[in-house]
Amino acid sequence: MKLRRHRAKPEDTNAALARSKGAVSKFIARHYRHFNAAALMDAAKAYETHLQRGGKMLITLAGAMSTAELGIALAEMIRRDKVHAIVCTGANLEEDIFNLVAHDYYERVPHYRNLSTREEKALLDRRMNRVTDTCIPEEEAMRRIESAVLAEWVKADRAGERCFPHEFMYRILRGGKLKRHYQIDPRHSWVLAACEKNLPLWVPGWEDATLGNMYAAHCIAGDVRNVHTVRTGIEYMMTLAGWYTQTAKPLGRGGAGSIGFFQIGGGIAGDFPICVVPMLQQDLRRRGVPRWGYFCQISDSTTSYGSYSGAVPNEKITWGKLGVDTPGFIIESDATIVAPLIFAWVLGQ
Repeated sequence: MKLRRHRAKPEDTNAALARSKGAVSKFIARHYRHFNAAALMDAAKAYETHLQRGGKMLITLAGAMSTAELGIALAEMIRRDKVHAIVCTGANLEEDIFNLVAHDYYERVPHYRNLSTREEKALLDRRMNRVTDTCIPEEEAMRRIESAVLAEWVKADRAGERCFPHEFMYRILRGGKLKRHYQIDPRHSWVLAACEKNLPLWVPGWEDATLGNMYAAHCIAGDVRNVHTVRTGIEYMMTLAGWYTQTAKPLGRGGAGSIGFFQIGGGIAGDFPICVVPMLQQDLRRRGVPRWGYFCQISDSTTSYGSYSGAVPNEKITWGKLGVDTPGFIIESDATIVAPLIFAWVLGQ
């Protein structure tokens, strides 16, 4: 009679992996065994494995992650070299800095689902712009940053310089003009952490963000004479292509590795960067371009075959973005809950 070889139970394997980690990781290993919880566990382990094999990780941020204060976890990931590049919406770029300088003026509205139209109008009258359960104060946050960045826009414009949106944010942070306004622990600002690391950053579609609107207004008013003082999304794609070409290598070759793709939400923040691989392969006809070496998406979009955000990872194989053997995960849940837990596992917390 042939005896079956004993297989380690997944929960035992996870417990062993968590043994040298902190309390949060041990909790995940013990309780997260099925469904979306298991997908979270698997994605976290694969993220860690990808880094251990010499891979890099690009994170994309859609939704209101900065206003949700994801920076508390993400900034530490950046400092600990667990994130090597970020693609985000214009809102996430600016709202992290809004929170940095105006947090004490923010108001939380836990009953936001039940607000009447008159209550919403009352918030508008007070210049409190609502993002789900959080109201951002226009004067203390948006106008304060506008004043600082406008000086940089005008200075660059007069000097004939052209910079990307995130480069202007890096400039005002490095210039120190905002330091006296900091109202949170600076270590909780992911943009500040990225600035300190000079992390590669791409912000496609920046013009639909608050500062993008303000920039357009200042161009119309004539304060900025050359509309191209802020560089464009096409130029962002070109620099992304250069970075990907220089950085992505087959895993394990001389300590270098492929680039993983950790996507929070959907939309332009995710679709813009993932397309760089088929562009290099199909449009530039370059050979030997490595595909993304890891893929995970956290989204509360319903799985479907008619939307980008709801598409399952294997659909991306047909577009040349992922390979047959690329570890792929989709976690259908709230990213404000899921992402800090995955980050905690990767950080060993």
